[in-house]
Amino acid sequence: MSDTLTKKYNVPGPRYTSYPTVPYWEETFDITEWENTFSVAYHKNGSEGLSIYIHLPFCESLCTFCGCHKRITKNHEVESPYIQAVIKEWKLYCKLLKEKPLIKEIHLGGGTPTFFSPENLKSLIDGIFSSSRIDLLCEMSFEGHPNNTTKEHLEQLYGLGFRRVSFGVQDYSPKVQQAIHRIQPFSQVAKVTAWARDIGYTSVGHDIIFGLPFQQIEDVVDTIEKTKTLHPDRIAFYSYAHVPWIKGNGQRGFKDDDIPKDDQKRILYEIGKNLLQRNGYLEIGMDHFALQTDSLYEASISRNLHRNFMGYTTTQTKMMIGLGVSAIGDCWYGFGQNVKSLEEYYQLLNQSKLPIIKGHVLTNEDIIIRQHIQNLMCQFETSWEDKSLYFDEIPLVLSELEEIELDGLLTFGKNSIKVTDLGRAFIRNICMALDLRLKRNRLEKQLFSMTV
Repeated sequence: MSDTLTKKYNVPGPRYTSYPTVPYWEETFDITEWENTFSVAYHKNGSEGLSIYIHLPFCESLCTFCGCHKRITKNHEVESPYIQAVIKEWKLYCKLLKEKPLIKEIHLGGGTPTFFSPENLKSLIDGIFSSSRIDLLCEMSFEGHPNNTTKEHLEQLYGLGFRRVSFGVQDYSPKVQQAIHRIQPFSQVAKVTAWARDIGYTSVGHDIIFGLPFQQIEDVVDTIEKTKTLHPDRIAFYSYAHVPWIKGNGQRGFKDDDIPKDDQKRILYEIGKNLLQRNGYLEIGMDHFALQTDSLYEASISRNLHRNFMGYTTTQTKMMIGLGVSAIGDCWYGFGQNVKSLEEYYQLLNQSKLPIIKGHVLTNEDIIIRQHIQNLMCQFETSWEDKSLYFDEIPLVLSELEEIELDGLLTFGKNSIKVTDLGRAFIRNICMALDLRLKRNRLEKQLFSMTV
């Protein structure tokens, strides 16, 4: 990949976990609007089942690369009150839907889900299950911190039905780990990975990040070489998003000059990607690789891959409930985000109110654009052969994409576009060409990370 392309397309851009993206949602969002939109959507698509994302925000220490919403504490007495609040929030949704919903997918994210004791995690899942119906093929997954995921955690969650776990590796270089305040030796990751395998987890994933402070080519190579010996089923190979203007001092534990820039960062990506592919990991979507034996790869081949705020999934549910502080719900026709303050979260639930503070109800145009971006992110192509996916600005979009096509990043069909292998690294830029809200209302200040 040429440095010219990297410099040309390295601009601030969304990661498109939603469309419209969060900065274009309404800051003063009427909770009744969310409730009405969610209820209508549920009665239209609810028979397909729900996905549930549960945000568990507590961490014992701050990792300075992290852009997630978290609360740093070593006080584990916070666990039980939080779990009771999440269960109360879930029951408010059940009351809204007037029945026990069918659950097809559950994901525990954070924060650090394994901050919570195995017993408290069981109480959480039991509380959700008591007011719901569980699909026989329900997919259940969680994020585990290698340093505090115990064998008891893995056994307890397995017994509840969890079969997928992802461990945050990031990088094995001691210098990089010191900079990001995430010290965890390879031996620890190997131990928890082996436990998960022995217990029976059918999909073990590792998360690796490129572009971290002080990271060199040899660090990425070493991390991937070590990772392949553990043979995880999935690997997320993320670009580090340096957004200290959003996350405050948490991402200012090192100087900007310590972070690989533009062409340096792209080299780290290309070397890492080639190594992963050489070792049998195939690119199934932006930042994600899987072995051919993994269900995520199978879904990409059968064109059943789906993407939402939980990442890439094999579950084709149009409805997702977000539980916990800062969690986002998605009913395909609208988004709703919870308050980010723990205190406000508790206060609203004590008043028997859903803790939604921000959101957006999609227009017909939004829904069409969203589908095109979903297609590009999951299939690396999209089409408007179906007239329901045509929108008036398509000629303008195609005109803007001509330069991207000349650079070899995509090809045009009669009524379609297809991303080339070279263009996959620039998928965010291609999606930006379809982002009508971004075109009509450029943000005055930078809110997105760089696309490279």
